[in-house]
Amino acid sequence: MACYFTAGAALAQTAGDQSQTNAQQRASVSTTSNTTNDTATKRAVQQLSAVQVKAQSLALGGGLMSVQEAPKAVSTISRDAIVKSAPGATFVQAIDSIPGAVTATDDVTGLNDGTAAIRGYTLDEIGVTVNGAPINDSGNYKIYPTEYGDTENMGDITVQQGYPDNDMPIPGAAGGSIAWVTLDPSHKGGVDFSQSFGGHDYRRTFFRLNTGDLGPVRSWVSYSDNQVNLWRGPGTSHVTKVDAKSVWTIDADNTISAAVQYNREIKTNFESLTKAQAQQDYKQSYLGVYTPGQTSNNFYLLHQNPFVNYLASLDGEFKLSDNLHLSVVPYFQWGEGGGGSGTTFSEYNGKGSNEPLFKVVTYDLNDNGKIDNKYSNVLVNSYSYSYTFRPGVIAKLNQDFGLDNSLEYGVWFERPRQSQGQVFIPINYNTGAPLDQWAGNDSLIRYSNGVVQKTYDQYTTTTNAKGFITDTWTPTDQLTLTGSIAYVWSKRDGFMWEYPGSTGSLTKKLAVSNFNSSFGGSANQTFHDFTPTFGAKYQLDELNQFYFGYGHTFRAPINGAVLSNEFANYGKNPVNVKPETADTVDLGWRFYGDTISANVDAYASNFHNKQISGYDQNTGLTVYVPLNRVHLRGLNSEASYKITNEWTIYGSYSYTQARLEDNINTLGDGIYYTRGKTMIATPQNLVYTSVNYNNGPFWAQLNAKYTGSQWGDWSNTEKVGGYTTFNFNAGWNFADFGGWLHKPYIKLNVFNLANRKALTYASNVSAFLASNPNNVKDVNGVTLFASAPYYTLLEERTYMVTFGASFF
Repeated sequence: MACYFTAGAALAQTAGDQSQTNAQQRASVSTTSNTTNDTATKRAVQQLSAVQVKAQSLALGGGLMSVQEAPKAVSTISRDAIVKSAPGATFVQAIDSIPGAVTATDDVTGLNDGTAAIRGYTLDEIGVTVNGAPINDSGNYKIYPTEYGDTENMGDITVQQGYPDNDMPIPGAAGGSIAWVTLDPSHKGGVDFSQSFGGHDYRRTFFRLNTGDLGPVRSWVSYSDNQVNLWRGPGTSHVTKVDAKSVWTIDADNTISAAVQYNREIKTNFESLTKAQAQQDYKQSYLGVYTPGQTSNNFYLLHQNPFVNYLASLDGEFKLSDNLHLSVVPYFQWGEGGGGSGTTFSEYNGKGSNEPLFKVVTYDLNDNGKIDNKYSNVLVNSYSYSYTFRPGVIAKLNQDFGLDNSLEYGVWFERPRQSQGQVFIPINYNTGAPLDQWAGNDSLIRYSNGVVQKTYDQYTTTTNAKGFITDTWTPTDQLTLTGSIAYVWSKRDGFMWEYPGSTGSLTKKLAVSNFNSSFGGSANQTFHDFTPTFGAKYQLDELNQFYFGYGHTFRAPINGAVLSNEFANYGKNPVNVKPETADTVDLGWRFYGDTISANVDAYASNFHNKQISGYDQNTGLTVYVPLNRVHLRGLNSEASYKITNEWTIYGSYSYTQARLEDNINTLGDGIYYTRGKTMIATPQNLVYTSVNYNNGPFWAQLNAKYTGSQWGDWSNTEKVGGYTTFNFNAGWNFADFGGWLHKPYIKLNVFNLANRKALTYASNVSAFLASNPNNVKDVNGVTLFASAPYYTLLEERTYMVTFGASFF
């Protein structure tokens, strides 16, 4: 029972503890396991303990590297590294040092999400769990990192670069996984507090109340308020978080923990820029000035992102017998909000027709005292909303058969429901602000018959189920064999209506082209697959281990693909949609010594049916077409060197070759010549290095990362250059003061020391061809449609200063 090999309750780290902790990955038996060692045999536990003693610490390289035992590529960021990061950093920012990871964010404060790719797999192709519960969007698998967790509450973060363990409750992951847990409550009561200030009027306040032991139960609840002005363009981001966790220690072998994460945010979005726009004005974004009566939708107040959500989970860890352990994690997630942009409506007096027309109103919409009739263009706020209701549970048994064999088996089931659509809200004619930022029902623009006007209305019920079994066998002290298989079953069931309630029959009579008639209906599809994995690890001696791993992954199509593809060509000729699958092998060597530790991993991954956005020219729908084959090959490596007790160096290097093996047929936009090209947003070379210094109360860290050049379009006609960023972190831990002030500290985080400008991530997945000045045609004679890529931009040099302490 690997969950027990680190048994013993560990104190939760306080907000004021900025020193190196040398804490093990598993803080206590109550914590949901996010490591790959939870199926280890008793013999393997003894081996791991010996390796830990030899390595002296699981937190190598300042917490950026940890001892691993799984027969595949795995990396863990420990608490030691997290406490040195920016106070509001997300878990995506925290994994930037991990081999194979490309991360990017518009704002280093962590208040504007960000994105990542690992080995060429994008974040929506990677499964993510928090406290054992999945957080990928139940419909499109996207991740919104800002919604989850404060750094003060984060435990370790484990990344499986190639493929997830089969026991993880992941609804769709063609690539690897990310898992992290919150810290367990401390046994001592008190209050933790920190206050941060920084560039662009960054302000952050954090409180955490620790109850300490209240009989067998101990808890904490935290609150943070985070605000910043956008570093380019007007607008602000304001995020409020409330997190909590309780642990009930029934006895030495049985615990139940409960965790809640609540988030409320209102953010102004950054405008993504093309390469030409960034060269013209690097700091441009949405406009800050509004002129009454304007029709341009580029005003920043139209591009807001309000959202509120919470995630609640329980984790029951029970010892049923000396050799049988039960883990049960029920969870529930709820979310509500959306994102804004702008569009125009027409005012029409309605004479000659009683039929509802999309983007037409029969009243004075802009409050200028008259109905401007059919030629008017009145600016309004378009709001794309999403509501999610997601219950689920995962249960598994871990059974030992002597010292040498451990069997894990269990089931996972969830049934999320998601409602999505796009509605419209009037704006204040004088200020340009939407009349209701949260799109309340009373504020929505309606047809003359009272029906709410929508571009689309979509509802999906998704049923995910999995059964899995994993066997781990250690026939000798040197050899460990692991075999696993899971059966994954996923059903998408729902409806989609485009322009619901609109007849659109007066299109030819009016000199406006945006009247569309309603179409759509119900659709459902079921997808399923087996996901076998196999691994072998050979422990040559207490320093060296070699491993080989294989895994097959499965990702059901997103809900939009199932529904939109069903009604392509008005449902007369639906577009087939296929699940994404991949086959990945890892071959690696690990070395853990007194002063030097290293890991080298070579991998190959064949990715099938990557979902690509296409275009149905008959309906204007975005449909999803498969890129049949992508070959991913590469080498990941990392090393830690302990120079002295004060100085350590960590470095990682990644080489990635992401080759497209087929042309992309986008339907309405043509067939693009992509065979042999490199996947977008996939740099070939990544280099990360960090120098860490710890001496008494003072610590400092200087890190640098080189990200190689990357292609912005699928046809590889536009490339952006590589870049290097330097960051500096330092802090001082003061002595306790009296009996009431504990572990006061000050921390400095400086980002992009060299003030480098760079395009960091190609985020336009529909940029198949950057430009087509020569009107190149595809094999069918269709002139290929060109679309300029747009990018995430590297934030200019900025800083944060944090003061913190614990009280009582």
